Amino acid sequence: MRVSIVVPVYNEIEVLPKLLSTLERVMAGTACDYEIILVDDGSTDGSVPLLKSAAAADARVKVLFFGRNFGHQAAITAGLDQASGDAVAVIDADLQDPPELLLDMIELLNHGYDVVSAQRTGRDGESPVKRLTATFFYWVMRRMVDERIQPEVGDFRMFSRRAVIAIRQLREQHRFMRGMVAWLGLKEVILPYHRNARVAGTTKYSTWKMLRLAWTAISSFSALPLRLTIWFGFFVTAVGFGYAFYSIFAETVLHSTVPGWTSLVCLNIVFSGATLMAIGLVGDYIARIYEEAKGRPLYVVTESANVAARQAPTTRGVILTVDDSHERQTEAADRV
Repeated sequence: MRVSIVVPVYNEIEVLPKLLSTLERVMAGTACDYEIILVDDGSTDGSVPLLKSAAAADARVKVLFFGRNFGHQAAITAGLDQASGDAVAVIDADLQDPPELLLDMIELLNHGYDVVSAQRTGRDGESPVKRLTATFFYWVMRRMVDERIQPEVGDFRMFSRRAVIAIRQLREQHRFMRGMVAWLGLKEVILPYHRNARVAGTTKYSTWKMLRLAWTAISSFSALPLRLTIWFGFFVTAVGFGYAFYSIFAETVLHSTVPGWTSLVCLNIVFSGATLMAIGLVGDYIARIYEEAKGRPLYVVTESANVAARQAPTTRGVILTVDDSHERQTEAADRV
């Protein structure tokens, strides 16, 4: 059995040596052949030369270097595109997800599952605010995106070969891997674990990035925000009619009306705000349709190490590799 381990990397120079040594130690305890696919997502902290040195020292370490920062989800996609293993694991570089769990994942995958998802039962090194926002994030995902999304399950997963082939078919620009896996409806098993604190460095997922990821998940996998604007429009309209009936009642029965224009101004603000919000939501969805229609690649690989020049990623990914004789550009146009 061959195992591919996909690791997105962005400015992780402090933890990379520990990560590589841990992965090698864990996989040495198995009878599996393996490869480690590190995808550098435009690092600027010196991770690049370190990754090149690691690849030069061990042919099982393969590295893809992005031309710029394309994002965590694109890095995972590139790794899955490149993986050749019968089982493919995705793990972050910060060692918060213990590589030792890979052995249990392999065993569960051998029982016939297509996806082994690691579920956090605890989080070390994270503030109460971070844990609270994470809980709220998964609550929103399950109710607004897909109820099949498992709570406290991130991107730490292992996939069977046929699961990887299925995921490769999904090439949308705005990617949310957790939602994509849930949408496929593959045979999945949950593996509980306690998440460790980072070994070194700082998190690359700020609050703003988490909010962007949440909105990408909601808007890419659900039209619920648009439907909510319809109901909000009905509500505001009902309020308007209610106020009109009250005005008639106040004039004909109570013989008292509210002087001035305050009420009219308030109603105008409410209606204008509701209209602008609805237009903004529609505009955001149209912008996403426009970006999908352009059909641009999900990522661009400008350099690689220990990767065959013709072993290019699948549809809508571009790889630019350099060999000893000349520059070769290969556009990934394979359809699985």
